Amino acid sequence: MPLPDTMYCAQQINIPPQLPDILKNFTKAAIRTQPKDLLLWSAAYFRALSEGECLPVKDRLEMNVATQKTDTGLTPGLLKILNKQLSPMKTCRKEEVEKKWKGLCLPMDQFEALLSLGGFSSDIDWMGFFALGCSALGGTLLSSLKFACEILTEDEEGGPARIPFNTFVKLYTYLAHVDGDMPQDHINNFLSSLQAQVKYIQHSTLLKDDGANVFSASGCAEHCFSSLWPRISASQCCNKQNGMIQVSNFYVSRK
Repeated sequence: MPLPDTMYCAQQINIPPQLPDILKNFTKAAIRTQPKDLLLWSAAYFRALSEGECLPVKDRLEMNVATQKTDTGLTPGLLKILNKQLSPMKTCRKEEVEKKWKGLCLPMDQFEALLSLGGFSSDIDWMGFFALGCSALGGTLLSSLKFACEILTEDEEGGPARIPFNTFVKLYTYLAHVDGDMPQDHINNFLSSLQAQVKYIQHSTLLKDDGANVFSASGCAEHCFSSLWPRISASQCCNKQNGMIQVSNFYVSRK
């Protein structure tokens, strides 16, 4: 014989006072992020919320720029979420990266392709994985670096998209080595020429060596990466703004 249904009165049902705000914030987050699988993303959202982790939420609604036919691939907004979640760890376990990846409803074949390209196994260097993610977005070295600047910058949207020079060096060097077509002397010469300009501006403005020197995705003056590439250049405009060096606009020179 089935048990009778348990009856509850209003006094027995305890609704947390924070619930309305929790649901409101969740709804706003879902609208901004537009997850492909709402149920899967919701589980990741509330798991992160309960554990006090970075939420899998985009800063703003973005137009879908995924290259896959189904438009479910990596986007700048999703890569930015992953970077917020995983960059503090520097080196991540593959299982942790995979969990965050799945939580954003991203395709596993793209994840496996990035792992294979980077030669990652159980431990993943996050900066390397991030660089490959930028490469998946951009396709070319110059566009990959531009995406990296726009994702990593602490400037407001529409600003110069500045990042620390040391970070730029790591990303550029890693992607150049992954490609394999760029000679090491070209890499060294390019970075040395940029470093010289950084030091010049630093001394001319009496800046302290506090890591404030930055690269950005906008400005003017030309440096070629390699004669083997389609003359990829990083144009630079070294402006003294709040003790920061602004280096800018990645573009392709047709020389």
